Amino acid sequence: MSLTQMRIFKAEFFKALSSPVRIAILDLLREGEKSVNELTASFEIEQAGISQHLAILRAKNLVKNRKVGNNVYYSIADSSIFTLLDDAARIYQNNLIDIQQLKESVLG
Repeated sequence: MSLTQMRIFKAEFFKALSSPVRIAILDLLREGEKSVNELTASFEIEQAGISQHLAILRAKNLVKNRKVGNNVYYSIADSSIFTLLDDAARIYQNNLIDIQQLKESVLG
């Protein structure tokens, strides 16, 4: 894979993570496998909308699914995604600390 191909992959990968709903789905799946119905119950979104988000995550191999009768169950395909999400949370916390310190220095 060339450097350009890798950059394109990364851009598309992060685009798949650009929705708060998709991040929330991944957070729910951190707890373990869930059916589409269980995931839908956690949001104020129609099942078709959740299915679209799941399709995007599945296309990037972030989640996998299995069908049992009429039910489809989703789980995390690669748990290393949580390292990335946890790192993002740490960056967010560090930014909050920096903003708070800046506020305190300005306001005294």
